[in-house]
Amino acid sequence: MSVAQFGEITLYAPVVIFVYDRLDHLRQTINALKLNILARETDIFIYSDAAKTPENEKAISEVRSYLSSISGFHSVSIIHRESNFGLAKSIISGITETLESHDRIIVMEDDLVTSPYFLSYMNDGLDMYQDHPEVASIHGYIYPIEHHGLPDYFFLKGADCWGWATWRRAWQHFVADGRSLLEQIQKAPDRDDFDFSGGYKYTKMLQDQVAGRNNSWAIRWYASAFLRGMVTLYPSRSFVHNIGNDGSGTHSEITDHFDSNISTTYPKLSLIKTEDHASARARIIKYFNSTKPNLIRRVIRAIKRRLS
Repeated sequence: MSVAQFGEITLYAPVVIFVYDRLDHLRQTINALKLNILARETDIFIYSDAAKTPENEKAISEVRSYLSSISGFHSVSIIHRESNFGLAKSIISGITETLESHDRIIVMEDDLVTSPYFLSYMNDGLDMYQDHPEVASIHGYIYPIEHHGLPDYFFLKGADCWGWATWRRAWQHFVADGRSLLEQIQKAPDRDDFDFSGGYKYTKMLQDQVAGRNNSWAIRWYASAFLRGMVTLYPSRSFVHNIGNDGSGTHSEITDHFDSNISTTYPKLSLIKTEDHASARARIIKYFNSTKPNLIRRVIRAIKRRLS
């Protein structure tokens, strides 16, 4: 593996994990990460947000008690928020703060179960594409698309948010102003690609962020990279499984549409063209369309809402 080296010291990217009040999910995330081949050589920074309401205080206390017991890594640093930041502010500020002292970073939340090869893939990708300014990030998750016939790795326009890595040079292009991003997206000649040809309503998500109906940092990161023509590296077989789509998260709903089997192998990573992969994009569009409810199901849901 090729990683950043300074003299006799080999440096692996630190992992920054953002947590709130889901102890069971966090345990699974940490236990899987500890099984990674590079775990004992990796520094971990954990940002623990404070309770939003008194009802959350007990769960936060339990999470923080568990955090103090974590071992199995090169080092573990805990940052306790004294007040409730909320997910978006916590992630944006935490990434920015960490990248002030590190030139690269791996970002996770408390509901991501990883392959034992996740850290290897992240570090290899960071090292391999560090001098490619058109590459925004390395992403560990891929939707449960048909992978036969696809290369082991490919690029897509934009950026993503479920187990990813980036550099200081790329994060400097993050734009927090959703309104500015929305205005540019609406004028962009490749706007159709932003929404995966109507497969997923990312523009609507950005509109909702501007209107205050969500506070997504991820849609702003995606839009920021997309508008600069930047791309993100994806695996054709996922190194990440999101266990948070069970209704437990502040911003999640109950669904199994995003469940991907975790890769049990690590195909060798090599330099490939840093351009949007048409076949992979087509398969993701097909997947998005397959998850949409048909007309009969939409009618039944509408009737149920009216009767409830």
